[in-house]
Amino acid sequence: MYLKILLGYLLGYVTVEIEGYFLERFLNLCNSQKIFLWKLKRTNSTTIKVNMNIRDFKKLKQIAKKTKCRVKIQNKKGFPFLLHRYKKRKIFAFCFLFILVCIFTLSNFIWNIEITGNETIKAEEIKAVLDQNNFKVGRCKIGLETKEIIQELRLQRDDIAWAGIEIKGTNAIVKIVEADLKPEIIEEEEYCNLVATKDAMIVKVTAQNGTSLVKEGDLVTKGTVLVGGWLEGKYTGTRYVHATGEVQAKVWYSQKVEVPLKQVKKIKTGEVENKYSVKINNFEINLGKGVSKFQKYDTIEASKKLKLFSDFYLPIEIHQKTFEEYEEQEVSYTLEEAKTIGIEQASKVLEEQIENKEAILGKQVTQKQVGDALEVEVIYEVLEDIATKEKLVF
Repeated sequence: MYLKILLGYLLGYVTVEIEGYFLERFLNLCNSQKIFLWKLKRTNSTTIKVNMNIRDFKKLKQIAKKTKCRVKIQNKKGFPFLLHRYKKRKIFAFCFLFILVCIFTLSNFIWNIEITGNETIKAEEIKAVLDQNNFKVGRCKIGLETKEIIQELRLQRDDIAWAGIEIKGTNAIVKIVEADLKPEIIEEEEYCNLVATKDAMIVKVTAQNGTSLVKEGDLVTKGTVLVGGWLEGKYTGTRYVHATGEVQAKVWYSQKVEVPLKQVKKIKTGEVENKYSVKINNFEINLGKGVSKFQKYDTIEASKKLKLFSDFYLPIEIHQKTFEEYEEQEVSYTLEEAKTIGIEQASKVLEEQIENKEAILGKQVTQKQVGDALEVEVIYEVLEDIATKEKLVF
């Protein structure tokens, strides 16, 4: 149905008023001759209004004669009528031609750069390298050598294993694969020690190969040798080996948070004001005053590039500033309330640092009032394997 309506707009359609006493018969005859009608509306008992394709209108003459109905055109719509209306207007034709030329010209440039595949590398860092190699928004696609740009990108960034550039319309998609930065691999035939990666207290030492140099209860610091890469025998003397084993230890993670007992909180009123500006390449036009009418407000900025199709971007960007009004309200906390807030904030930070939450052995909380604030310290005790390999240096 919607396809037929769209086709009607492209080929032209009319809104007709049909008046008579045999309207039902009129509609039945239209249906039998497969005349498509839409937006049928009865204005009174003897009159209806309906839309129909212009090519079907000629068929109504015989139907109107048989049913003794009067047909009158109320309105003409669609592309053919629009074209006929403006065919004598030279300015319209010139503007239409100018728009086509502009679209064709703009299609030869890159107006958007999209970075995909990056997880730890910031998109801004990649765009900075591309910018140094003259690959940026506004660059002409004619004569563009993407292979040279990719090569320069990989030479300047050791953390990129692979890169590729795909041009779609006016959109450039830069695809990257990040390099997996692995620690130094020590071969099995090389001599090495097991050393501590963190400050900790030893719980258990299992030396599968090598000489254990620490025992349960010992406090060690980062870099302390835990299992030496050698073995001593009564008859063989000292023999160097590739140390292996496991060292379980208690590691402490601590975080301090200061919670003011009196705070000023922002309470949003729900009032919002939007300001817009249009950025054409590097030229920006403000569509109104940039200052908000609110006295106290938060500003949220968002930008959207205009595009004709999925990958045909234009050098036009709509910038929106949203001002959200708020009121300030003073809030007072008791020591217990401040302690609860401090524990929540500190625990959230610590739990982001600890990979294995099941290895947490205990939690300790200390508090101290400092002026008009409460200082809360949270300490997590975690059981971890702290041993890592380090080559023996002779």
